[in-house]
Amino acid sequence: MTENGETNGWYAEGVATFGDRLSGAREAAGLTREEFATRLGVRLKTVAAWENDASEPRGNRLQMLAGMLNVSMRWLLTGVGDDLEPPDAPGAMTLPAKIALADLGRMRAKLAQLSREMEQTEDRLRQLLQNDMKGAA
Repeated sequence: MTENGETNGWYAEGVATFGDRLSGAREAAGLTREEFATRLGVRLKTVAAWENDASEPRGNRLQMLAGMLNVSMRWLLTGVGDDLEPPDAPGAMTLPAKIALADLGRMRAKLAQLSREMEQTEDRLRQLLQNDMKGAA
């Protein structure tokens, strides 16, 4: 795919929608809608709505989607970049390679989620310590 997002226009913004790109990336990762929804912690109908362009995920969920599917948020939103080969493209990755990349993407998404949880817990602990220090004074 070229930098302007065109490989025969397969995933380009003028041709494909966000839902098309999401569906293509999910399928390339070897995930069913059900598996994808479960791993994201959303309902199946939510994923279906995203893929059918009836709704779009929030920014934080978009980051998780991109990480899990091993594509950039920019590509998901616009089709610009070389994140996903069109179906049957020459040199497309083998299924085992796609599965390995999908596993890495899921791990990256989990790591990002854990990092956010750690940040929240750290903030909560700081607040508790500040309150304890105020009470001791």
